[in-house]
Amino acid sequence: MQELTHYINGAHVKGTSGRFADVYNPATGEVQAKVPLANAAEMDIAVQAAAAAQPAWAAVNPQRRARVMMKFVGLLNDNMDKLAEALSREHGKTLPDAAGDVQRGLEVVEYCIGAPELLKGDFTDSAGPGIDMYSMRQALGVCAGITPFNFPAMIPMWMFAPAIACGNAFILKPSERDPSVPLMLAELMEEAGLPKGILQVVNGDKESVDAILDHPVIQSVGFVGSTPIAEYIYGRGCSNGKRVQCFGGAKNHMIIMPDADLDQAADALIGAGYGAAGERCMAISVALPVGEETADRLIAKLVPRIEALKVGPYTSGKDVDYGPVVTAAAKANILKLVESGVEQGATLVVDGRNFSLQGYEDGFFVGPHLFDHVTPDMDIYKKEIFGPVLSTIRAGSYEEALGLAMSHEYGNGTAIYTRDGDTARDFANRVNVGMIGINVPIPVPLAYHTFGGWKKSAFGDLNQHGPDAFKFYTRTKTITSRWPSGIKDGGEFNFKPME
Repeated sequence: MQELTHYINGAHVKGTSGRFADVYNPATGEVQAKVPLANAAEMDIAVQAAAAAQPAWAAVNPQRRARVMMKFVGLLNDNMDKLAEALSREHGKTLPDAAGDVQRGLEVVEYCIGAPELLKGDFTDSAGPGIDMYSMRQALGVCAGITPFNFPAMIPMWMFAPAIACGNAFILKPSERDPSVPLMLAELMEEAGLPKGILQVVNGDKESVDAILDHPVIQSVGFVGSTPIAEYIYGRGCSNGKRVQCFGGAKNHMIIMPDADLDQAADALIGAGYGAAGERCMAISVALPVGEETADRLIAKLVPRIEALKVGPYTSGKDVDYGPVVTAAAKANILKLVESGVEQGATLVVDGRNFSLQGYEDGFFVGPHLFDHVTPDMDIYKKEIFGPVLSTIRAGSYEEALGLAMSHEYGNGTAIYTRDGDTARDFANRVNVGMIGINVPIPVPLAYHTFGGWKKSAFGDLNQHGPDAFKFYTRTKTITSRWPSGIKDGGEFNFKPME
């Protein structure tokens, strides 16, 4: 069985803690590798190596740091198929979805090539008599990121690319469920010209997370995952004086107005609700059709589409719609919530509980589910399911639908499907959610805008990627200077005529 490693100071390093976690093939349920789980001492070795390497990297001018990012983009494109296959093997995503995971991270790296422009400071000439004032953005030092299983390529690049472009060193603690791609990314960064020690990958669990949060050298921490863990990391990290941004759970609503193109809306719900087996923080998990007629027509369009979904391993070809969920525990939790929906009175229109794939009976596959007549008091509405389950709440009016989206504790993303510009504009202005789609089902901003939710979906005052990333990974220093003016060989008090 393959034994994975950490990546410290430019080398693959075996774990020394004696603790390991199993890495599964989600399609077969088999253990395919084991990954070491670092202790605090191993984390400290990585941090010290990063701290030793970082000052020289920060002294490299931004244009040369950007050239490393340029080369890294080329290497990502050259290795796209290899990265996607490794990602699919450990996560279970289809190959096109895995390639998209890499691509959306690559786009943030492309944005970071603009570091020379993004790191420019401000200057005021003659702010006072003989006084100039200017500001500069400087690297923090050693930064860290704790990333989730569902995007093992994209989210690490969302964090380490801007951090490194700003002149920091970075400690990446990826998910122990699918750790191979982060290790590959570290290798490619050094192949692109990054000095050893600037990007470290330390695998682990809560022990290594706590080591990050408590380490005095680490200046900032980024996290993406569930809301309870986001709250824990934010609280502990901030109490230790670190700059922290944490992104948590979601329950994303899509309002479908009576005037919407229902074929377009149904197609959008299929992709956004069931893509990646629903294991996306931007998945649409709640459909809010306005009016009984709209709801009836929407359900009629959804059912045949859902029943036609092809579920299977990534090795079955590019026509597979989604693969397994990541672990047996994730599958059990999804099915438990589905059972609660039935018990609490929701109508299970499409029942995927007995789904089984011949030849892959031990895999972590979950069939697609569609609930109708869901109410806000049900667990399937209140909790993030993180699986291929779509819940439908029938709203009597636009205001009722808007109120449901606004009153939920999560505020990551939301969408509306309508042909009416006034309704769309009102929705965008009023809804208290961070990312909005208007006739767009998964409103994930492009790399040069920022990504972040509201309410219990995000903790911290800056979003991921875009301009906010360059603010998060730097400190502003403001200098006020005065240089006495006058003739260098002594003052003269009489006005001299021009010769």
